Amino acid sequence: MANSRRTAAIIVAGGRGLRAGAGGPKQYRTLAGQPVIFRAMQPFCTHPEIAAVQPVTSPDDRAMFEQAVAGLTYRAPAAGGATRQQSVRSGLEALAADAPDIVLIHDAARPFVDAALISRAIVAAERTGAAVPTIPVTDTIKQVNGTGDVIGTPDRAQLRIAQTPQAFRFDTILEAHRRAARDGRDDFTDDAAIAEWAGLTVATFEGDAANMKLTTSEDFVREELRLAALLGDIRTGTGYDVHAFGDGDHVWLCGLKVPHNRGFLAHSDGDVGLHALVDAILGALADGDIGSHFPPTDPQWKGAASDKFLKYAVERVAARGGRIANLEVTMICERPKIGPLREAMRARIAEITGLPIERIAVKATTSEQLGFTGRQEGIAATASATVRLPWGPNGLSG
Repeated sequence: MANSRRTAAIIVAGGRGLRAGAGGPKQYRTLAGQPVIFRAMQPFCTHPEIAAVQPVTSPDDRAMFEQAVAGLTYRAPAAGGATRQQSVRSGLEALAADAPDIVLIHDAARPFVDAALISRAIVAAERTGAAVPTIPVTDTIKQVNGTGDVIGTPDRAQLRIAQTPQAFRFDTILEAHRRAARDGRDDFTDDAAIAEWAGLTVATFEGDAANMKLTTSEDFVREELRLAALLGDIRTGTGYDVHAFGDGDHVWLCGLKVPHNRGFLAHSDGDVGLHALVDAILGALADGDIGSHFPPTDPQWKGAASDKFLKYAVERVAARGGRIANLEVTMICERPKIGPLREAMRARIAEITGLPIERIAVKATTSEQLGFTGRQEGIAATASATVRLPWGPNGLSG
């Protein structure tokens, strides 16, 4: 039977993350080429039982936020406060006019939440009204005094490590936050603590050891290594494209409009560099070629900008849980000269794909005046792409 309760999620992303070191707020830094906050929000945005996702961000970070979560569907961000507690209340108040039945509150610095944990949170909130995911403590814990001397050893069987998303009936946690604000209490470190203070019984449910919080720079290093190790299926694909010259005063090359005394004869914009890159990426995925995904007989691609094709190929990699490690394209032509345009081309490909420019190479050569390129009848391009995919069951990639 379908769940009749309406569930919303608040993603708390207003902090500065100073302990994570240089590189800006940790929620906007990348892990394996993807922003932390995107990883944290996407499972909520795509979960079938989540009706609304309410981010809470610093107003100063609005541009960074919108760029980091492009492609996701969410409510307009609420303004974060000076503390996490104030930020959560801001998110709750933003939802109040269209109040959900259940609310999940999740830290953007936990980018490894999955759909199963979200589902467990919803079930726990429906059952108890207030619940927090936990994992057992495996180390012995010592209680110390101000000088560092041990004054006690708690029974670790009664200890748990709390995580997010923490789950509540919306009206009860909103009132608990409002009451804490009225009483001048702003020292709670999580929402379960506020619920406890307000007299609610907080249940626990099964957390996930992988759902760790990124706090220090060492956390980023460790997780980068872990994620890289998961992408052990390394693929290389190649691509080739050619277009003849026709009438015109410019050509499109590697995403740039280049003045020229001829134009391309092509169904789309004829960008041989980007077309070759698309084929290289699709080849690495064993996923057909550019013509099978964008048939030249289809009128919707008439005159289309080729950056759409390249973005599509990159999205195909992401959909498989993969990552592009390197792109290389070689232009074969007498004119126009590619050398003066090389860095601008690299920058444009980086912009389209979201890759660091250090992972993109643009090269050029002539055919020594031999063949159709030597006679300046057209331009050709070759490309290669190195893609890393996760290994799946039986050694197959995702």
